[in-house]
Amino acid sequence: MADPSTYRPSPGTIPDAPGVYKFRDPGGRVIYVGKAKSLRGRLNSYFADVSSLHPRTRQMVTTAGAVEWTVVSTEVEALQLEYNWIKEFDPRFNVRYRDDKSYPVLAVTMHEEYPRLHVYRGPRKKGVRYFGPYAHAWAIRETLDLLLRVFPARTCSAGVFKRHGQIGRPCLLGYIDKCSAPCVGKVDADEHRAIVDDFCDFLSGKTDAMVRRLEKEMAAASDAWEFERAARLRDDVAALRRAMEKQAVVLGDGTDADVVAFAFDELEAAVQVFHVRGGRVRGQRGWVIDRIEDADEETPVSGLVDRFLSQFYGDQAEIAETDGSPVPREVLVPELPEDAPAIADWLSELRGSRVRLRVPQRGDKRALMETVERNAKEAFTQHKLRRAGDLTARSAALQELQDALGLDTAPLRIECVDISHIQGSDVVASLVVFEDGLARKSEYRRFAIREAATEGDVASIAEVVRRRFARYAGESGQRQDPTPGIDPETGKPRRFAYPPNLLVVDGAGPQANAAADVLADLGVTDVAVIGLAKRLEEVWLPADPEPAILPRTSEALYLLQRVRDEAHRFAVAYHRQKRSKRLTTSALDDIPGLGQTRKSVLIKHFGSLKRLRAASIDEIGEVPGIGPGTAQAVHSALAGDSPGAGRQREISE
Repeated sequence: MADPSTYRPSPGTIPDAPGVYKFRDPGGRVIYVGKAKSLRGRLNSYFADVSSLHPRTRQMVTTAGAVEWTVVSTEVEALQLEYNWIKEFDPRFNVRYRDDKSYPVLAVTMHEEYPRLHVYRGPRKKGVRYFGPYAHAWAIRETLDLLLRVFPARTCSAGVFKRHGQIGRPCLLGYIDKCSAPCVGKVDADEHRAIVDDFCDFLSGKTDAMVRRLEKEMAAASDAWEFERAARLRDDVAALRRAMEKQAVVLGDGTDADVVAFAFDELEAAVQVFHVRGGRVRGQRGWVIDRIEDADEETPVSGLVDRFLSQFYGDQAEIAETDGSPVPREVLVPELPEDAPAIADWLSELRGSRVRLRVPQRGDKRALMETVERNAKEAFTQHKLRRAGDLTARSAALQELQDALGLDTAPLRIECVDISHIQGSDVVASLVVFEDGLARKSEYRRFAIREAATEGDVASIAEVVRRRFARYAGESGQRQDPTPGIDPETGKPRRFAYPPNLLVVDGAGPQANAAADVLADLGVTDVAVIGLAKRLEEVWLPADPEPAILPRTSEALYLLQRVRDEAHRFAVAYHRQKRSKRLTTSALDDIPGLGQTRKSVLIKHFGSLKRLRAASIDEIGEVPGIGPGTAQAVHSALAGDSPGAGRQREISE
């Protein structure tokens, strides 16, 4: 691991101007490319405090052996140069938004003499127009089958096209009028390309104009008594309308826009894009990528937006046809990047007209953004579940943990402890259990912290570990039965009967040391302990001065993150429940003679503090356990407060 100070340039030698920079490894290979408004400020941030950097950024600066830069005159020029360098050098620490090969698209080979329509999966190529992606290949084939009666273009492969040209007979589609049969000369190249151009115009959003044109031709044919042709045009219009019905109208004003949203955690991010043309969703794309954070990035979302727009539309511009714009009139994002004006100018240059880059605030566009965000979250969840449900991946994770931590056996049972509170109030803890890499929710436990509530997270961790293992330690030393985990009276597993192979605590060295000390005091020697720090995903072993760093692509690290995140979720849910209950009854705290039990009875009877405040003395007195004197005291205490004042006291308390 290289020391970044060995190649750090002198601060005075770095220009305070916009530009693009490259980090190279000791062998001279470019490993990262970035841009900056101020090269001096950006590059100095990489070397100021390496320990505070995002894990991937820290790995990059410690892998590099040199840094160099190029000054440019404008931020738009910096965007273009950054994209070109990323494409040229393909740096390992830059994320590339390559199209997912699993998404099927409808491809039109415009570069061929007789363009072909077909379902395609794979990287984008020049000279080919793409429509989609679609969720399923059958959806493309169904849409294509509907449209071929209106736009009878070639769909066969090159071999089939050549063979039918040699034998002089068209294929079945040519006989049933779903292909114009250019292979046997029924139409020439120009006529066939005109059919394909109309097909592309329809899928590009010019649907209403196409329908109106066919309706006019149908009326003209009818007036000329060409009833067979009119009937054919009528069926064509019906086919177009059925194809249009498959694409829901989401924006009634005919908006052309791309809507972008993200879902992410500390290490990965999911991106979803909805392509809206003519107010209809014409396609959807998604990626799951590793997160990269620059040292001086303001927010995670703005950085994701910045990198996505520059790379995605740069790639689209390279493969776009000259008559097709790769950029819509609007790009809707969840948060504007720092250099939003420069990105908007660059997108406008790619389109050839003004492009608006903005965050939707209200109305249909805001509702559509929320839909795309839900899709991003769902895609991210599915990505994690695919990894979690993979038996091979779980086995690899457990084996990696055993090797990395030096355990005697794989940690088939893992327990994790997390603390939740707000500034020391309502301190609670959770304990979650994973067996064979899967959550065992029936054995989850939650704790209300008692003695250590005011002493901080380290003391709270120690209390939870002591309470969890005290009974186990006592019973394990006294029982002599052959099945120590089973209650002989009920035949069911005892509570906390089985110790984990690995105990994970949320935190760094101090938390891990506290848990290990408690286990040592209790005489528990068969449980390994580690701490997992949230920010940099470091694994801390008790008494070790330095943490262990697991590879970012490690299945072991992914398993530890899932265990820690589940413990955090369970703890936060309990904390919110406890805090909500306390805030609900806090307005009754100052009433003499009213204890916690009767407060709970009152709230349960009336359903809410608002209804209790509106109740009369007689109605309050009807509650079991509430006498006339207490009812009078409750009514007087609440009636003297305005609803606004009552709410304010609830919040403050």
